[in-house]
Amino acid sequence: MTFFHAVMWLDHETAQVLQLHGDEVQEQHLKAHHHSTRQHGSEVRTQHEFFGNACDSLGGVGEVLVLGPHQALTDFRHYVDKHRSALAPHIVGWEPAQRMTKGQLIAHARRYFDKYDRLASEPASTL
Repeated sequence: MTFFHAVMWLDHETAQVLQLHGDEVQEQHLKAHHHSTRQHGSEVRTQHEFFGNACDSLGGVGEVLVLGPHQALTDFRHYVDKHRSALAPHIVGWEPAQRMTKGQLIAHARRYFDKYDRLASEPASTL
């Protein structure tokens, strides 16, 4: 089944991805795996690997809403723009948010996409 909408809540350690299609919801949880090495940049490697996995989990989704703490959103957005530019047009919203339950995420995403889809289908007014 193809999922057109997804909501992702992420911070620097975990991500929860919910793909939505009507009443069906497919859930996926991701966790960062730390690389404890003496090499400079091991935290950057961990973050890039985690953000890459988060991007991979959104493959094939048409529209994505990304939620999370402000700094995590900023870092993820930078990663997407720099390393996964093909995904960038599919991310239709970036919203700072506290951690939510699965039910809260679904409700928030449905409200967001109902409004977003309505606005996207309205013709722009001419002046």
